[in-house]
This record gives sequence, C-alpha cells and structure tokens, in this order.
Amino acid sequence: MDGIGSNEGYRAITVRRCSPQVGAEIGDIDLTRPLTDPELAELKRAFTENMVLFFRDQKIGHEDHVRLAEYFGTVGSHVGKKTHSGESDDGRVRRFHFDENSDGISGNAWHSDQSCAAIPPLGSILYMHTVPPHGGGDTMFVSMYAAYEALSDGMKGYLEGKTALHDGVLIFGDGTPRTRHPVVVRHPESGRKSLYIHSVAMRQLGDVGKIESDGVLRMLAEHCKSPEFAFRFRWEPHSIAFWDNRCCWHYAINDYFPHTRSGFRVQIEGHAPPRAA
Repeated sequence: MDGIGSNEGYRAITVRRCSPQVGAEIGDIDLTRPLTDPELAELKRAFTENMVLFFRDQKIGHEDHVRLAEYFGTVGSHVGKKTHSGESDDGRVRRFHFDENSDGISGNAWHSDQSCAAIPPLGSILYMHTVPPHGGGDTMFVSMYAAYEALSDGMKGYLEGKTALHDGVLIFGDGTPRTRHPVVVRHPESGRKSLYIHSVAMRQLGDVGKIESDGVLRMLAEHCKSPEFAFRFRWEPHSIAFWDNRCCWHYAINDYFPHTRSGFRVQIEGHAPPRAA
C-alpha cells in the first residue's frame, strides 16, 4: 500500500541541481500519490539544501497539491486585501490565471511572499497547467544566502541586529499588515544566514535616519538582483515550483501578453523570521 510509512516498491528520487546557488529539479517522483517515508525524507533534505524544487509532468489536482504542502506544514492564507490572483473552488488553493483580459499579473517584482505579515509563509507551491508559448512567463529565483555571503564583512556587521519595516500597503493596499522583521536571519533548518528584505515593500531601517535607510535599502535591493545569485526557471505544462520563502526571492516575468498563463498556488504557514545570532 502506498503512503507514509510504506517503502514497498521504493525507488530513490533524483535531485539534479539547476545552478551553483539555487534550485534543483526532482525526478522519479509521482505527486499524484502519497509519498513514502524515504521519498519524503529525501525531498525535505533537497528542499533545505536547494531552496527551490522543480517538478515536471505532474498532472496534480487540488488534493494532491494540498497533500504535498501539508508534508511541510499547515496550508495558510493570503494576507493581501488587493491581489491579481483569485479564489479557486477549493478554499485552500489560490487560482493564478492571467490572459489577454487581465489588468495585471501577480509577482512581477523581486520579492519574498507576504513578508509584510507578522508570520510570513514558510514556502509556496505553484502548479502551472497552461503556460505561454516560446518560453514566456518564466520565473526567476535568487538565493538570499548567496546575497548575504557576498556582502563585505563591514556591511554584514552594520546590518547585524537591524530591522526593516515591510509595508504590505505598498503592494496590496489599505488594510494590509505592516511588520518589522530582522534584516539578517538564520534559517531554522540549514543554520545559514541570509538577508530577509523585499525589493519594493520596504520603508525604513530601524535606528537610522531616512537618507541613510533609503540608501542602504536601495543598495541591498540592487545587490540581491545580481545574476550570479539567480536561476531562471522555464515553465512547461504541468510543472511545479516549490520555493523556500525564508531564504530566496522570486520574480514572475511579465513577457507573455496576450497569451495565457494559468495554474494554482498554495502557501505553507511559517514562523516569525528568527534574528541571526
């Protein structure tokens, strides 16, 4: 019988790294059925090591989608009051559909999902069943470990202990949270330090003046966009991207109008970003 606790017929999943810094493609796995204990253990290890996992040819339904998320935590909800994504027929799953009639798309700026929330999501799992032709609608990912590690020792020391205001109103409108989080955090599983910032939803560093704050945040945002820290994922029909919101940015490229890009996403509840010690 398939399922957690059953190893019958087990074959090791494959993990192929996509770039030196971020991302791995997972093979020899079927997400339309429950995973065995060894499969799940390997998947969790790959997630911690690579920050983003990609899957191909997975024709999953909402129950499959939610089951994958629940291996990692509780399915969460979106805090934004205004968003281009929408509800599906399953309240746990958000619909991400964009076509020639859409007035905008979701995610076309470098960001960490819902960082304005007091408890941002641990991660997000996006399944795309319909993608634009010619490679349009790709998603880019950046390792915030790599971005932090490339800073000078002086800048690392300057940022240690500082907080920044993440303002959801700048993206989602009135009624959305504003929350201060540490700028440098330590990942609870990997133990590595990373930057925890947002490229457009940041207002103020703590304990410094506005001019200094604006300059530092602008420098950090530009620094994190370096292609040396990044990987660009090319979507195919029935592909999945599962990213660790705690240690990477992503950017949905808006280059496919008037074609259709359609799928579903779930978020996994997380924890308050832990200050690096």
